[in-house]
Amino acid sequence: MKSPTLAHQHHFLSGGKTINRFPNLNARLHSSPFTVRMAQRDDGPSIAVVGVTGAVGQEFLSVLSDRSFPYKSIKMLASKRSAGKHLTFEDKDYVVEELTEESFHGVDIALFSAGGSISKHFGPIAVDSGSIVVDNSSAFRMVDGVPLVIPEVNPDAMSHIKIGTGKGALIANPNCSTIICLMAATPLHRHAKVLRMVVSTYQAASGAGAAAMEELVLQTREVLEGKEPTCNIFNQQYAFNLFSHNAPVLSNGYNEEEMKLVKETRKIWNDKDVKVTATCIRVPVMRAHAESVNLQFETPLDEDTAREILKKAPGVVIIDDRSGNRFPTPLEVSNKDDVAVGRIRQDLSQDGNYGLDIFVCGDQIRKGAALNAIQIAEMLL
Repeated sequence: MKSPTLAHQHHFLSGGKTINRFPNLNARLHSSPFTVRMAQRDDGPSIAVVGVTGAVGQEFLSVLSDRSFPYKSIKMLASKRSAGKHLTFEDKDYVVEELTEESFHGVDIALFSAGGSISKHFGPIAVDSGSIVVDNSSAFRMVDGVPLVIPEVNPDAMSHIKIGTGKGALIANPNCSTIICLMAATPLHRHAKVLRMVVSTYQAASGAGAAAMEELVLQTREVLEGKEPTCNIFNQQYAFNLFSHNAPVLSNGYNEEEMKLVKETRKIWNDKDVKVTATCIRVPVMRAHAESVNLQFETPLDEDTAREILKKAPGVVIIDDRSGNRFPTPLEVSNKDDVAVGRIRQDLSQDGNYGLDIFVCGDQIRKGAALNAIQIAEMLL
């Protein structure tokens, strides 16, 4: 697969960052990128996309179009800075509106990807207006009573929430690393029950936003030219290097990204006793995360059975060619919906068939963010 250029990756960046940092990409807001299918119809829900000019907001639109999501109307919402810009979606011109407390009247589903502080302020306002909020930030993930949902994993967590009742609700999208991990681990957990999970992540620049991608490109050029690398986003060289994830380190020695994997897994699996430990690493890859996952089971599970289980798992594809030494890579899953699993093998450090090692790759903007949110919205229909 040909490595995507920086320009090809502008709408795969992360976390509500605007795309203005790439001057040649701002034209996207004035072009016609979403013309795949027409899904506007009178019997569909009214939708609002909060943070529409950001990376995940743009991907929301792409996924809505790709999946022919039915909608009656759609509001494009962003900050005051982006208000007034024009955006073409499915051959129709929209003016980006400023997000205000009045934005959610008549909105059935509000897709949020504008950062935790925006979600904390405007999410409850949207709910009070009768909107069902699908939030991509970490603001509500661990709040009691707020479903934390991966549709292939725990759809029942949101079964009590229905569209068309006039009653608003919050649904949280898990962290990208958690989604990618549990897409592969859950089918095995259902078969043999995971007692302990050890995760090591290899997380791409896109997870830190457009500026991090830009800095990786710049540093790569600088290092190859024998210059000192520019370190604005991270406090150390990123090109030709890797380091601990840049999330804040807590008093227990784990960083916030690692603790998200611990806490979110327990909530999604509804198992407060499952043991989870994680080490999250930032690697000089442009986009798509990889994870090494070690699983310890309550009952035996051999690798052949595990492979058959994963073959049947929704949203999972197996790339596990031992003879050709071909396994999942970030490039292979970039802009793909499925999570790829390989390196499926027995854990030799455990007696019997009580342990497995697997290697997982997933697009953190697609399944790790926008796709998962749209799948949640689809379950509301």
